[in-house]
Amino acid sequence: MKNKVLFLVVAVLLMAGSWGAAVAQTIKVQVTNSSSTDRKDVPVVVDLKNVLGKKTAGVVSATVTNPSLIGRAGGESVPSQLDDLDGDLIPDELAFVADIPAGSTQTFQVVLSTLNSQLSTSAPRTAAFMKVWDRKYRYPYINSIEYQGRNEPLATYDAIYGHGAQWESELVGFRVYMDHRQSIDIYGKPTPQLVLDKTNFYSTREDIANGLGCDILFAGPSVGAGSFRGFVDGQPTYVDSVEARGQRVIACGPVRAIVEVWDKNWWYNNKTLQMRQRYTIYAGHRDVQVDIQLAGPAIDDELFCTGVQKLEMDNEGYFPQALPSLTGGVGGGSSLVGSWGRNIPDKAAEDLVEGVGLGVCAPAAYLTSTKEDAYNYLTILHPVNGHITYHLAICALMEQDGFKDAKSWFRWLQQWQTELSQPCTVRTEALQ
Repeated sequence: MKNKVLFLVVAVLLMAGSWGAAVAQTIKVQVTNSSSTDRKDVPVVVDLKNVLGKKTAGVVSATVTNPSLIGRAGGESVPSQLDDLDGDLIPDELAFVADIPAGSTQTFQVVLSTLNSQLSTSAPRTAAFMKVWDRKYRYPYINSIEYQGRNEPLATYDAIYGHGAQWESELVGFRVYMDHRQSIDIYGKPTPQLVLDKTNFYSTREDIANGLGCDILFAGPSVGAGSFRGFVDGQPTYVDSVEARGQRVIACGPVRAIVEVWDKNWWYNNKTLQMRQRYTIYAGHRDVQVDIQLAGPAIDDELFCTGVQKLEMDNEGYFPQALPSLTGGVGGGSSLVGSWGRNIPDKAAEDLVEGVGLGVCAPAAYLTSTKEDAYNYLTILHPVNGHITYHLAICALMEQDGFKDAKSWFRWLQQWQTELSQPCTVRTEALQ
């Protein structure tokens, strides 16, 4: 994605002094797993501007190595990417994922350069994109788009091929609708692979037969899988009455993908608000980190909501009423809701019934309450300094090595909640 997403993964270990004056900076990164369980594909993010300040200007490539693995076949280099989050053409963050054994610390070396370096042959593990609907069936890729709020919602929804920005890891796929609903829709895969650029959420029966997966959820009037909503008079609300709304792809891989949604001058609860939603997925993950930034009068006093829908067939819910996590019990200060069941994603193909698991975990700092209604298990949230964060996760019954019942899915949700509440810690140090 030209001039919007900066990433480069290096395939060879740098030899000392090989870049000479071209080397901008070396950073030591220590990742500690204090828990009693091994962690796989731990997201590691280095805030480059915080560590290096203005020295990040001109950086175009990065090498990440784990010195403890030097000498082991394929163990030296770690796939990574540089991301420009604010569009100023200067990388803001470096991201990679790493396996960190229980009770251990792994040390990584990051070398940044003002020169391009050899690309890795490692296959991308995440992807994100947007395409415009084209009557000549070319569907060109775009980086971002913004619509005037006066447009009919269906017009903005239909103008994007796939109805909105799409992103995926090897395990699962997502899209966010380009309209007033801004609903999160989900895609299941029988085996781990990147497929959305082929199917665009429009899987044919041949695609399904060939193992490419398909859309697995009919959201209807619900919050679907962790969609962000307003909350007025005790009910979820769509993002209606805006001056403008848009979407953009910030990062498209190889180890993480980021999609952003924004709304300008949202008339909400008799106030004018500004909102940006950011969705981030990492390689090897079935969960998405959601970050909401809001601005407006007394914004921290406003209420919003997310959650998971009840499935239309055989629904089973995970909805703790007592919320023990808020009193220092299970979850370490977070709220967890989940559901499991079956549904018919495409009402024109009623023979295609899909089994689905959904989950949302929100830190207690943002939690006001939970609520069950006819369609959803809701988590009611309030901003803290104009910010809300939570995670959503999904699974598909079609996964060959996945979850086969509600019990196994809810058990995974509880383990996931524990991991989110006990994250690995990252320490950085500039060496030059």
